Amino acid sequence: MTTPDLIFVLGGARSGKSAYAEGLAGASGRGVTYIATARGADAEFSERIAHHRARRPAHWRLVEAGAALDDALRAADGDDACVLVDCLTLWLAGLLCPPEACGPAAEDADARIDAFMAALAAARARVIVVSNEIGLGVVPLGSVTRRYVDALGRLNQRVAALAPEVTLMVAGLPLAVKTAPRPMRTA
Repeated sequence: MTTPDLIFVLGGARSGKSAYAEGLAGASGRGVTYIATARGADAEFSERIAHHRARRPAHWRLVEAGAALDDALRAADGDDACVLVDCLTLWLAGLLCPPEACGPAAEDADARIDAFMAALAAARARVIVVSNEIGLGVVPLGSVTRRYVDALGRLNQRVAALAPEVTLMVAGLPLAVKTAPRPMRTA
């Protein structure tokens, strides 16, 4: 198995992770597909989405992914492509707590996560994945929230184990957590 050309960018809310990941994508010299996982649930969140849209170059391709993030990644994949997934945090929230039935995890959440991980491992594109690091605070009181924090922590660990490069954003500053040589492309 070859090592994927994968960069994993983690950080807290408003840590600069999305802007940093967008800078990496823009500097890749490849056609960029931005896979968005957010849904505008209310006016404030719609403003957040609009802020992200305004910051991205107009020529980037946008894919709004639902539960089948693996399918979106496979469709955008290619040898000369750069795919930016922003972000796993919101995607997982949608899996575990869909808007129509918030509560215990959807039956197929584990299968969806496994399918995404398989697509990530097989990707030929440079893939940049963004996620929140939410496990640094207090243990949440509610069981649904604890389940979500635990599930995101496990997902982040799986992506970090696969990624040759992991960056933690703190106050807008990138901190290298894991670095490895980039895969070499053969002509």
